[in-house]
Amino acid sequence: MEEIIVIGGGLAGVEAAWQAANTGARVRLYEMRPRKQTPAHRTDRLAEIVCSNSLKSDEPGTASYLLKEELRRAGSLVLEAAAATRVPAGAALAVDRKQFADFITAKIESHPQIELVREEIKSIPADAITVIATGPLTSDDLTFAIMKLTGDDQLYFYDAIAPIVAADSIDGRVAFRAARYGKGGDDYLNCPLNQDEYAEFHQALTEAQSVPLQRFEETRWFEACLPIEELARRGIDTLRYGPMKPVGLVDPRTGREPYAAVQLRQENLMADAYSIVGFQNHLRYGEQGRVLRMIPGMSQAEFLQFGQIHRNTYINAPRVLAATMQMRRHPNIFFAGQITGVEGYVESVAMGWLAGRNSARLLSGQELLVAPPRSATGALARYVSAAETKNYQPVNITFALLEPISAEQARSVRRKRDRHSLQVRLALEEWDDWLKIQQTGFGRPLAVAIR
Repeated sequence: MEEIIVIGGGLAGVEAAWQAANTGARVRLYEMRPRKQTPAHRTDRLAEIVCSNSLKSDEPGTASYLLKEELRRAGSLVLEAAAATRVPAGAALAVDRKQFADFITAKIESHPQIELVREEIKSIPADAITVIATGPLTSDDLTFAIMKLTGDDQLYFYDAIAPIVAADSIDGRVAFRAARYGKGGDDYLNCPLNQDEYAEFHQALTEAQSVPLQRFEETRWFEACLPIEELARRGIDTLRYGPMKPVGLVDPRTGREPYAAVQLRQENLMADAYSIVGFQNHLRYGEQGRVLRMIPGMSQAEFLQFGQIHRNTYINAPRVLAATMQMRRHPNIFFAGQITGVEGYVESVAMGWLAGRNSARLLSGQELLVAPPRSATGALARYVSAAETKNYQPVNITFALLEPISAEQARSVRRKRDRHSLQVRLALEEWDDWLKIQQTGFGRPLAVAIR
């Protein structure tokens, strides 16, 4: 075993390859595009983002920020790319998706320790150290091979993509620039609705025709990424308390908070395209155009991309994985990214970072790393390796996954926001100490046996 094989050139795969290669290991990274495309990808670029261009909140004191900050401090390629291609998005970290993918592709292609192979892998190498990071759109042949390897049926849920609109087709006399509570200044475009407009839009949305799902498949929506029409069917006010909440926004035409609002986020550095925030859906294209043009300020909207739906595949990770991202029964095989049951770009990157580091350590005969328990990376690894297996569901990073502060600390810090800030501070202190131990080689072992 003289090299590491990484299967999949998405966010987790490129991170795993980069981390392993930076230790001096030889890495062969397989990406099947453009020889074989997926239902959602459009280009041959590595780390192509197909859903939202937002990597979620980067506001200090949040769980999402903590995960990003851990990766930044640990030399993440993906977070480096995000910083280089960032676009305005208030407190969120959003990127120009084309420049982001171009940046990462160029880095991978120029790395002397990485060989990029454009070929579909249909079976899993038996003896090689392998990182499987094929993500939610794993090909059918490889999915079958993974099912045989894990000894379990595949799990899945349906995920949806939000529409993108040409900036010059949005009516600036209606839409206004602002971020909720001024966080980010005027980073978003906002289309306000009054009560009657909202009621008409809600009714049209619930009655619109959807794209039918494949036969014989049960619908399993991921709660954090529900299609807009599914949310609307849960009640008349669900959207107003969800993606269309108007709180923290003031319509300059009226000087008041609108009844509801649709936000649009800048898609690229040219600022000529905007995505409709939280409006992922699986409506027919004609229906999308008809219904979404009912939104004030979008009557002449030009859609650069309509919303779509695709199936996401993931394994029942707690049955087969250790916190090192290794398979318990096949310790030369690692899984990383969304296929492990984490949901979100940065969450996938974190699992790729850990799998990449550990695959290189296995190759060189070192003990494998287990991320520190207080950290967000450690919390995600703990979830995918030790969660309840019966109803295993994908998760984003949240404070609920992190180790709680002590009862004494909780009594001294009463406000939830302050408690969360304390959790973040303690986690980063532990993370920094852990990284220093890796760099110096001193301290207690950073590994546990595969359980």
